[in-house]
Amino acid sequence: MSTNKELVRKADLALADLAADGGLLNDEQTNTFLRTLIDQPTIINVARTVTMRAPTRQINKIGFGSRIMRAAPASGSALADADRAKPDLGQVLLTTSEAMAEVWLPYDVIEDNIERGNINVGMESGAGGLHDTIVTLIAERAALDLEELALSGDTLSADAYLALQDGWLKLSSSHNVDALGATIDKDLIKSGVKAMPDKYLRNRAAMMHFVSVDNETEYRDTYASRQTALGDAQLQGTSPLYTFGSQLVGVPLMPGAQGLFTNPNNLIFGIQRKVTIEYDKDIRRRVFIIVLTCRVALAVEETDAVVKYVNIG
Repeated sequence: MSTNKELVRKADLALADLAADGGLLNDEQTNTFLRTLIDQPTIINVARTVTMRAPTRQINKIGFGSRIMRAAPASGSALADADRAKPDLGQVLLTTSEAMAEVWLPYDVIEDNIERGNINVGMESGAGGLHDTIVTLIAERAALDLEELALSGDTLSADAYLALQDGWLKLSSSHNVDALGATIDKDLIKSGVKAMPDKYLRNRAAMMHFVSVDNETEYRDTYASRQTALGDAQLQGTSPLYTFGSQLVGVPLMPGAQGLFTNPNNLIFGIQRKVTIEYDKDIRRRVFIIVLTCRVALAVEETDAVVKYVNIG
């Protein structure tokens, strides 16, 4: 059996692989990290993800906000200049902010896991094993933290992390529906649908109501109380919940008093591919230190196409 000293040496070598190429993940590792990050059960996995190769990126917008069809003029004549349709052009600028995480792993945690076979060190291949385990765990937790920033970010916040970017809630202020402290119900959702400009409701099935997990449970309970097959299904199962033609989704870090109604593709989450995971150790404290650094950006493509619920009780 390996001694603790040998186990620490193996763990040291395996963790040192995280710092290969100066800590910059290679393409395969970056893709794995981003896929794990985005696939977590948060609002990020349905939002529009934009992978950036630089700190800034412009996304072009084009659309028609009003009627373009006209009565055709007499044969051989063209439409008058005033009747010609002009597209609405615009741009969304994504500018990343740097975020980081520092993880301390005590020697004994690594020793115990390697000794009991819970983590395959995988030193020979230079990848896999402990490396993949740590990257996966970091990505899973980072997804929740980035969801918090995406929703509650506010450059005026006293919280330095939340002050990195304005999040989707702050960026969405064109159409507010005030619950006035009342519990979520069908009347509130109906008001949200009616507050959305009609031109964005052509594909209502693609839109979602994003609310807190507690509010999703409250709304599901309104169906569960019915003495019907639908009520039984809501009480006993976890099937998708639809209301007024759109899915109502519980989002783990959505503030309880707020919510959003929009097409998830309208919510933009940008992340720069230059992700670094670097390694060090503190021999006095007997800990391994792992530092993740990434750059992210947030935007709403069309603020007019978002309804925000406020003051939900």
